[in-house]
Amino acid sequence: MIAILNRVVEYVDSHLADDIDVAGLAQSLGTTEYHVRRMFSSLAGMPLSEYIRRRRMTVAAADLLGDDDLLGIAVRYGYGSTEAFTRAFRAVHGVGPADVRREGGPLRSQQQLRFRLTVEGNTIMDTRLTERPAFRLIGHAARVPLIHEGPNPHIQAHIAALPPTEHERLKSLSDTEPGGLLQVSADVDPDYTEGSELTYLHGVAVSTDSAVPEDLDEIDVAAGAWAVFRSAGPYPAALQETWAATAGEWFPSNPWRLRPGPSIVAVLDRAPDFSTATCELWLPVERAQEPA
Repeated sequence: MIAILNRVVEYVDSHLADDIDVAGLAQSLGTTEYHVRRMFSSLAGMPLSEYIRRRRMTVAAADLLGDDDLLGIAVRYGYGSTEAFTRAFRAVHGVGPADVRREGGPLRSQQQLRFRLTVEGNTIMDTRLTERPAFRLIGHAARVPLIHEGPNPHIQAHIAALPPTEHERLKSLSDTEPGGLLQVSADVDPDYTEGSELTYLHGVAVSTDSAVPEDLDEIDVAAGAWAVFRSAGPYPAALQETWAATAGEWFPSNPWRLRPGPSIVAVLDRAPDFSTATCELWLPVERAQEPA
């Protein structure tokens, strides 16, 4: 995966003035756009789309010091008007193109990234792989913003609004793995952009032939392989650290890649105040291909 990401970075830099087809590029490298975007965002700390924008505006800043007209530069980097280009330029550099032409800066350059795998051996990944038939997730869903660190107050409010009896009712409906009450994230932005919306479902897993009460939301899950990571410790910090380690350590070291589908957290045990918890993180995966 590290080699693939470095190939992506090299391709981006040599095609900054082109319409970059991330899906086609990923396919040529033997992987998927979904996996590339998720791994890039997790390891680089920014979405791939944002990196491309920053690199384009970094190179465009040098063009502004020449004699080309502003519209020509804007079109060269994929913008249909000087206004759209100016907004993108200002978002990256904090100043407009006219300021750069007049004063030469200040500029905020985005250097070309280089991914390296460093194996420290200090994170023990308690992992198992399992094949699951198609199943269904049922429960109470809401659209919430993605938050990378710390508790998500929108999810907390969603769960708090459910009466205590509803949790017991949901647990009684569970009839397949993952067992128990589940925290489900679906329809997640492939770039994993913080603040983007996702569907959060508080519910359980049931087999496809189980009857579903009419008042519950449903998410159908396709058959396939799952990587299951166990975490234990302060909640949600330990779970979020495990999530980060899947991208930084497990996927680069194993012949698997993410496939589209919901991510699921099963809480196996927890303190009464939820300060600590033992959880299983279920991620949908498929075997990765070797880079071309």
